[in-house]
Amino acid sequence: MQIVVDLNRCQGYAQCVFLAPQVFELHGEEALLYVPTVPEGQDERVLRAAAACPVQAIAVGEQAGEGAGVR
Repeated sequence: MQIVVDLNRCQGYAQCVFLAPQVFELHGEEALLYVPTVPEGQDERVLRAAAACPVQAIAVGEQAGEGAGVR
């Protein structure tokens, strides 16, 4: 599974960090770091994190590949 986070849209609410800490990490107070290729066994956590994002900044699966250059 692939993910892309729109870092321009991300507001640093960190819901994703709480729900999928092996994939998302806050660097400092607002800079989000993430793994674009979801590690095995983390799919469900990432889907929950994407759904919980207040600004819908996380694109998952096929959505992540559209216009983002991820395949």
